[in-house]
Amino acid sequence: MKKIIGIAVFTAMALSFATSPAQAKNYPCSKSKGGVSHCTTDGKFVCNDGSTSKSKSTCTGSTRKK
Repeated sequence: MKKIIGIAVFTAMALSFATSPAQAKNYPCSKSKGGVSHCTTDGKFVCNDGSTSKSKSTCTGSTRKK
């Protein structure tokens, strides 16, 4: 019984450390840019360092600065 529990715990831990492709994708204004500050009216990301992201993605209303 202890062996089965040990295997189950090991399997659960191994699966929790696996990275899925969705978690590994890049986001606008990542790394040294400091993250997204707000969006422009035409849907571009403005980074916390003041630069505009070159991302092909567009901002949604939830990330727009008010």
